Amino acid sequence: MVTTIAFYLPQYHPIPENVSWWGPGFTEWTNVAKARPRFRGHYQPRIPGELGYYDLRLADSREHQAALAKEHRVDAFAYYHYWFNGRQLLERPLDEVLRTGEPDHQFLIAWANENWTRTWDGEEKSVLAHQNYDDYDADLHVEWLAKAFSDPRYVRVDDKPVFLVYTASDLPDPAATVRAWREAARKRGFKDLYICAILARRPLSTDQVIEAGFDAVVEFAPQFYPRHRTLRTKMTIPMRAWNRLVASRLRLKTIDLLNIYDYRKVVADGLRRVADARLRVFPCVSPGWDNTARRPTTGQVCQNDDPALYGKWLEHAVRRVSVYPPEEQLVFINAWNEWGEGCHLEPDQRHGRAWLDATKKAVLNAERAAAS
Repeated sequence: MVTTIAFYLPQYHPIPENVSWWGPGFTEWTNVAKARPRFRGHYQPRIPGELGYYDLRLADSREHQAALAKEHRVDAFAYYHYWFNGRQLLERPLDEVLRTGEPDHQFLIAWANENWTRTWDGEEKSVLAHQNYDDYDADLHVEWLAKAFSDPRYVRVDDKPVFLVYTASDLPDPAATVRAWREAARKRGFKDLYICAILARRPLSTDQVIEAGFDAVVEFAPQFYPRHRTLRTKMTIPMRAWNRLVASRLRLKTIDLLNIYDYRKVVADGLRRVADARLRVFPCVSPGWDNTARRPTTGQVCQNDDPALYGKWLEHAVRRVSVYPPEEQLVFINAWNEWGEGCHLEPDQRHGRAWLDATKKAVLNAERAAAS
């Protein structure tokens, strides 16, 4: 039976670093609440539904999330993990999950191994927390991870804890790092690790993934290409280029450099993908994308108001992994609660539980088809 895993952002409680960098009381809700429409028909702001503007320091918030997820066949959360050579950020929600043993919901860890920057994408600009690989200690990292890996709720393949790396290409020597992780895990009594490279920014090629010794890769959705742009964006490219030039010369803020994409075209690409014969490739789907809450004039928008279209993409992804052994039938969803990036399964005031209902329906449809 397939295991559906939704990426999970823990930035819904204040931490000292965010207060220092962004201001008192800052959480992801700060960006979400101040978002405004940028064009006609643009769905902003996104107002949360039945869970409200929750605080992840509260056990009730985490319990409600897990109950909704389990009811709608979101089988596990992939918690983003921010580790900087022993220093962590936003670690409290997962620490509480490990300490209390609640909620009773599966999970795994995805190391977001990027710089923490003001540009929200890990690029080398205005770095707030630097990912210094010169001092990276794989053994120290696995020593902390072992607490999570030992939890009975942790997702495993062949009794090996599944560990995801967001930007494997940033590792100076991926093969040496993978070997070090495996050695550190075995030293602590684990059979091995099941290590996956996420195909996000600057992804490794298939050959590089195999040579580095990863067990599998995880697609990351949505991925945008020029062919996905809407007619509106294509027609305004010259205007946007002129705007960028004038703004830079006059030292003004740019007015509107949004890239708007057609969700139907993104899904069409997803529906053409098939299983890779050389490597385990775990598909990822998304109900949409809109990061203008974080980047009001330079964001990317791929708005989707059709839950059935998302469900069609997810059902195809479940069918793709049906050729794998049962323990390796993993499908990822971006994301459970990325409100600032406009890709969330959690209920909002416009759609209610529509994305969750579409998730459950798609998974059950695919599983019934596979059993028949």
